[in-house]
Amino acid sequence: MRHKRFDLKATVLGLCVAIIARAGMAEVCSASAQAGSSPARQTDQFTPLTPAQPSPYFEEIYRDFYNNYRLGPGDEIAIRVGGQPDYSLDHVKVVPTGNIYHPLVGDIDVAGLTIDQLTRKLTADFGEYVINPKVSVGLLVAQSAKIGVLGEVVRPGIVIMTEPMTVLGAISASGGVADSGSKSEVTLLRQSNDGRLRTVTVNLKHILEGKADPDENLVLRAGDTLIVHTNVRKKISNITALGGFAQFVAFITLTGR
Repeated sequence: MRHKRFDLKATVLGLCVAIIARAGMAEVCSASAQAGSSPARQTDQFTPLTPAQPSPYFEEIYRDFYNNYRLGPGDEIAIRVGGQPDYSLDHVKVVPTGNIYHPLVGDIDVAGLTIDQLTRKLTADFGEYVINPKVSVGLLVAQSAKIGVLGEVVRPGIVIMTEPMTVLGAISASGGVADSGSKSEVTLLRQSNDGRLRTVTVNLKHILEGKADPDENLVLRAGDTLIVHTNVRKKISNITALGGFAQFVAFITLTGR
């Protein structure tokens, strides 16, 4: 059997395609204002999301996420060992204790390791039983609670929630608002119980200046996506029109522990 190594680009794109195939596409719509709710206001209604080839913008985000993602309970991986089909596993789930089981070496603690670190660890461990093992590892399912931060921030991408996080906290974790970004209008996309994405506008400038109400610095939920606009008035559609935006939103919203 010819050994097939994991391809990074194919892996990250495959994650998104698999998620969309399982869940279908969400629609983006405006949120109805509720009496007594926070001062955040509703924004424009958008057209339904449709699958598209990810643009370089999103490809870079996925690549960074894949390279830096640290494994945890509930994640699923695949392990390939060249020329050793008995030691290649198509699906391995990380148990709540942070371990996986491999028939060659038994229990392995993988919690907190990146895919590259685990690949190097398995190569070393398997090397005690197999001569010059050719090991590759692929991330199949990433179950960590994720927040998307897009637009005019220093490091747009995916933020992993390891503790309760606010709008300000997520943007700070992404390096803060870029010089070209607007602090007065940040869009929050949140999936409601009916599966539709609703938008809320947050004034980050008021939060930073201490002028916002306590509940205006919204506590984020797994699956939320923040979009920071430019200083010059720019509609959210410029981000949603990028190829791969639908896949990105599905990837953020459909998994999370």
